[in-house]
Amino acid sequence: MKLSLMSAVAAIAIAASGTLASAKELRLSHQWSNKDVRAKVAQMVADEVAAANVDLEIKIFGSKSLFKPREQYKPLSRGQLDMTIFPLAYAGGQQPAYNLTLMPGLVKNHDHAARLSKSPFMKAIEAKMADDDVITLVHGYLAGGFVGKDKCITKPEDVAGLQTRAAGKSFEQMLAGAGASIASMASSEIYNAMQTGVLDAANTSSSSFVSYRIYEQAKCYTPAGDVALWFMYQPLLMNKSAFEGLNQAQQDALLAASAKAEAYYLEEAKKQDAASVEVFRKAGVEIANMTPEDFEAWRAIAKKTSYAQFVSEVSDGQELLDMALAVE
Repeated sequence: MKLSLMSAVAAIAIAASGTLASAKELRLSHQWSNKDVRAKVAQMVADEVAAANVDLEIKIFGSKSLFKPREQYKPLSRGQLDMTIFPLAYAGGQQPAYNLTLMPGLVKNHDHAARLSKSPFMKAIEAKMADDDVITLVHGYLAGGFVGKDKCITKPEDVAGLQTRAAGKSFEQMLAGAGASIASMASSEIYNAMQTGVLDAANTSSSSFVSYRIYEQAKCYTPAGDVALWFMYQPLLMNKSAFEGLNQAQQDALLAASAKAEAYYLEEAKKQDAASVEVFRKAGVEIANMTPEDFEAWRAIAKKTSYAQFVSEVSDGQELLDMALAVE
């Protein structure tokens, strides 16, 4: 009887150790506060995976606590990081094609952005990611606008002579073409740069404008409205080898969680623009709207600068640009 009891205890111990051995933890890094929509997307995936009870935990390191904002793609591709929710154009230095995911005037609205995410254009971008051992779990674009510290920014001549921040090389090229001086930095650094006089103007996502409290430093806000010049692809990415190292139940749970988060991301992205206007208005910031004529004036500069430069620098640039423009 004693032997049987000991055998049973040993069997339970072995089973428990087997369960522990199969449990896996993934590290997810991002740059935002937990109030930001992108942080909420990451948390939703983590919560859904935990609820699936497949011995998989996603540990989130937000507010740039694990890696600097622009330095997440390389460790992800090398397997030093498992997951990140990340503005893909930040990695344009490693893969110039990614600059097309932040190209002025390429995306018309949020539904158009969602169609782009499912298009042959995005499949071509994902093929380049796969070469870097990276896959996409959650697609998502965010719209954005401009803030001016002392004036409104709606048309190209408004940025002439101003020290301006833009996310991504293509926007920097367009703004420089309009006569702006460029200061490169992550969106998390805009507040201090405007506060200290380093920046006169900036553009980023509606969500970042709110989560980083940029309204405290701005005189005027030009939000994404009927026309939005600024759309940036900011997906949840994962190291491909890390994904393939999961068992089938874990992969299925992660994909199901990602699908749910992607639908949430699209709906929330649509809400961000209108919500940001209210936040800025309540803070006493002037609201200026870009007209279709302003939009076309910007895009004319973009075609001569950003589009042309992209095509000249990327071997398959014209093909990729045409694929993106073909999406109705």
